[in-house]
Amino acid sequence: MDLRKRLGQSRRWVVKVGSALVTDNGQGLDHARIADWVRQVVAAREHGVELILVSSGSVAEGVQRLGWNERPHALHQLQAAAAVGQMGLVQAYEAQFQRFGIKTAQVLLTHEDLADRQRYLNARVTLRALLELGVVPVVNENDTIATDEIRFGDNDTLAALVSNLVEAELLVILTDQAGLYEADPRERPDAALINQALADDHRLEQMCSDAPGVLGSGGMRAKVLAARRAARAGAATLIASGRDTSVLEQILGGEAPGTLLSPSRERLVARKQWIAGQLQVRGQLWLDAGATRVLQAEGRSLLPVGVTQVEGQFKRGEMVACLDPAGGEIARGLVNYDAQAAVKLAGLPSDQIESVLGYVTEPELVHRDNLVLTR
Repeated sequence: MDLRKRLGQSRRWVVKVGSALVTDNGQGLDHARIADWVRQVVAAREHGVELILVSSGSVAEGVQRLGWNERPHALHQLQAAAAVGQMGLVQAYEAQFQRFGIKTAQVLLTHEDLADRQRYLNARVTLRALLELGVVPVVNENDTIATDEIRFGDNDTLAALVSNLVEAELLVILTDQAGLYEADPRERPDAALINQALADDHRLEQMCSDAPGVLGSGGMRAKVLAARRAARAGAATLIASGRDTSVLEQILGGEAPGTLLSPSRERLVARKQWIAGQLQVRGQLWLDAGATRVLQAEGRSLLPVGVTQVEGQFKRGEMVACLDPAGGEIARGLVNYDAQAAVKLAGLPSDQIESVLGYVTEPELVHRDNLVLTR
């Protein structure tokens, strides 16, 4: 079956809407547009779709309510704006869904919530329970308490991680563009729209702009990277115009307006989805050509003998990136030894671990069950 037609048969969606759309480019919450999205969400639910909304707009709404002319840069001002704006954002969605007798729930997350395995599982159970109860979760980053070290950076990333969390079949990213173009249409009006591609096609990044809108925090590149994250859990991603008043209804009809980025790999098991979603890498392990090959081609564990260099300060169980001889990241995983031990073990066969350290935790630096390929 054609992938676009399959989208209309998918039964769990995550829909993300950006700040510029929600606040009409900073003019204040666009209640008419919010009402239209809610109408489309209700229509999707009537067709049996479970749906989670990831909505930006709290900071932008707070900026407008506080009378500021632009998005601030200072963290404390961003947190204050988020606290003020989140009130209006939630009220707007709640009021529109109440017209249809549908309950909503506010869910605020930080990366720390999803980096901790137990909190990750708690969030997963809560979101699934809300869906089973017929509630529409409205998710946003908890900007009021988030710091630079634990921020997602943009709600595109958050939406992708939520897709992984609930094992969604489709991630819809609504933006102020019609989709992904071969070049920035603001600079090249003749740029062609990309209708369909594989999410892990690295050529897509070269076509993207990093520049966010005045009110947002992510550009088109962030959306491509989000699609790549969602694809690891088997979800397709549609990047489309949020100004299209029937975009969700078109999906239900088997159409895919905008750019459809499809997964090219099998869905990762749940634990590996969690590992792949981690944003904070504590160190790097440089690999030789042999280790690079067995990780990529044979799906084996990473042994100390294949490591040529260790960088960073990390503890046992923390996330490290595995780099090929040219410095390109090929995998991420949870390491079995801390940085000091890993430095001593680099390049040595596993049967020498005890003689070097005086103990053996595991024969591998990173076991294959705790390792996810990123390329």
